[in-house]
Amino acid sequence: MSDLKIGFDNEKYLKMQSEHIRQRIDQFGDKLYLEFGGKLFDDFHASRVLPGFKPDSKLQMLLQLKDEAEIVIVINSDDIEKNKVRGDLGITYDVDVIRLYNVFTKIGLYVSSVVLTRYDNQPTAIAFQNRLEALGIKVYHHFSIKGYPSNLQQIISEDGYGKNDYIETSRRLVVITAPGPGSGKMATCLSQLYHEHKRGRNAGYAKFETFPIWNLPLRHPVNIAYEAATADLNDVNMIDPFHLEAYGKTTINYNRDVEIFPVLNTMFEKILGQSPYKSPTDMGVNMAGNCIIDDEVTCKAACDEIIRRYYIALCDRKKGLISDDEVMKLEILMKQANVTTEDRKVVAAALAKEEATDAPAAAMELPDGTILTGRTSELLGAVSALLLNALKHFAGLDDEILLMSPHVIEPIMDLKVNHLGNTNPRIHTDETLLALSICATTDENAEKAMQQISKLRGCEVHSTVILSPVDERIFKRLGINLTCEPKYSK
Repeated sequence: MSDLKIGFDNEKYLKMQSEHIRQRIDQFGDKLYLEFGGKLFDDFHASRVLPGFKPDSKLQMLLQLKDEAEIVIVINSDDIEKNKVRGDLGITYDVDVIRLYNVFTKIGLYVSSVVLTRYDNQPTAIAFQNRLEALGIKVYHHFSIKGYPSNLQQIISEDGYGKNDYIETSRRLVVITAPGPGSGKMATCLSQLYHEHKRGRNAGYAKFETFPIWNLPLRHPVNIAYEAATADLNDVNMIDPFHLEAYGKTTINYNRDVEIFPVLNTMFEKILGQSPYKSPTDMGVNMAGNCIIDDEVTCKAACDEIIRRYYIALCDRKKGLISDDEVMKLEILMKQANVTTEDRKVVAAALAKEEATDAPAAAMELPDGTILTGRTSELLGAVSALLLNALKHFAGLDDEILLMSPHVIEPIMDLKVNHLGNTNPRIHTDETLLALSICATTDENAEKAMQQISKLRGCEVHSTVILSPVDERIFKRLGINLTCEPKYSK
């Protein structure tokens, strides 16, 4: 949208990032194992805190290297056994592996294999392997190593990495990715270094994480927003002491990488003869910090994200999903970023509408600063009404115009209550959009409104009550940034 302020140069990022990875490949000679942290695509956190960053930027960057790159997907066998679920997508890790494989291959990236880490003949892992092999996907096994990661003598031996399958790869850049954290990406890379070195090949390791951004200040809002996004993991940004000692320069990393670096450094020395890196920052290849073109815009976007994360945590605590500790951590991060809930304009607007109507309400802020509201009625929930009001605004239609006739809405309500057993007759956002699309076939105003749906992306919404999972999913699919008060509708 034209009103959306840009703070990040995405084209510069694609060019600079791919060139930097090529340089790192050349540094090692034969092969580079690149651990990809975070999401390879659908990185909506990055696109929110770095306005201008495209959610699939990392994927597009890899496409510039597709003739040199292959992808290995890693999954922890215990996660298969436990049916571990990706919170953002609501699918299990094993299903996500197949989804990733299909997405990568569809756009022309080469996926050479899948690795089952911590493999111990788990029945579900065996079943999953059979499913992968039926799809023509090569599968390898990596095993648990007693004393990992501290018992280096055991790890770097024939009884440690030596017991793992050697992953056959054919290209210079091997991207190691996974459906989520704790899958064993780094261990897979190090195991491959061990096997490559035994075979006399020059192979190296590097890490690609977008956040924290190493060349932004420790308390820059973009880096604080990363802590807010990973509050459940207890990640803490910190100055890299190894980089400061080696080069006299202040850079930012996070606690897990700093804590494990001495062990990694010793592993590199034992496997390669000497370590190529003097600090955790040295291992990284992220160029995102060099592509910020408007720091004020990114700071504002990151502060907005911190507040959103706080509201999400409040609602999760209300649902019994998290403890007070996570909420308290986010309160501390808000103080560090010098923001309060009052900085989210839609909050006050939604609460004022609720007080005026004595019923759940919602408010939306458009990219140009315009505030719209929606109220609860006999036919529509507040967020459904808000969506229609926004579409009318974008289409230039008068607020009094009815986009949907009650004759269309009432049969839907009858179906819900009298046949499907729902107690709430008001139609959800998905039902609203479906009804609007039906009306658009015969009503010119409804058709104009439907044509505006893409303009909802990037808008900010606050509801005075926790929404149903259906409504939350619709807002996510529309690209609307949603927060809710931590209370249920009565």
